[in-house]
Amino acid sequence: MRRALFALLIVLPAVGLTAGSTAAQYASLPGGTFKSVLRFEDVKTGVRIKPFAMMRTPVTNAQFLEFVKKNPKWQKGKAPGVFTESRYLNDWAGPVSLGPKALPDRPVVWVSWFAASAYCESQGARLPTWNEWEYAAAADETRRDARQDPAWRERILAWYSKSSKSNLPRVGLQPANAYGLRDLHGLVWEWAEDANALMMDSDNRNQGDPNKAKFCGAGALSMDDRENYAVMMRVAMLSSLEAHDATANMGFRCARSTP
Repeated sequence: MRRALFALLIVLPAVGLTAGSTAAQYASLPGGTFKSVLRFEDVKTGVRIKPFAMMRTPVTNAQFLEFVKKNPKWQKGKAPGVFTESRYLNDWAGPVSLGPKALPDRPVVWVSWFAASAYCESQGARLPTWNEWEYAAAADETRRDARQDPAWRERILAWYSKSSKSNLPRVGLQPANAYGLRDLHGLVWEWAEDANALMMDSDNRNQGDPNKAKFCGAGALSMDDRENYAVMMRVAMLSSLEAHDATANMGFRCARSTP
């Protein structure tokens, strides 16, 4: 039931930004042909990424607090159970108060896919697709695609190996990548618009299961670059969650299509 709701709500309108979400918060990405580490059955030569814009940093507690004040139905204790679980905004002190465990400049976590999508929609935006996120996250400080650099991949993998129990630092501390984006690695996991389509199977023989393909829609069916363990871990994380789930290290940022 919840997965069906998730599938119905994957596509959100991409409209102009509202006054509360300035262009300065977003970086423009040029798009192009991109070789995903996920092998899609209907894409053999690379994924075509259209130009888009993405928030420079993840959404903070302060930003999400402003959202729930304007949209009480998404406040802690008031959000519908079908869209959020019992741990929704678990580190907040109250419905409209952050408290010492959720500092204003820290990334908001304990948010469901539904809540993240609602926030982005309120900003005239949407969650980035997996392909958009992977395209943006392939860049380091100087290169648009640093994935073939072993040192860069080891640096990212080191973060994915850290315990999630430590306190989160504030957003924006990391150097910007080649697109002007920060914290794509090393801070929190991030929701993707099509997260529910990222399904992995421990038995690769099952990846071509036609019933699974029907459910996945645009789903990624297998890993193409098995050396990129950090991405594999991210896909496994996203594919393990339901749309109403929330965790202590799952945040998000918004994106918008270029007109």
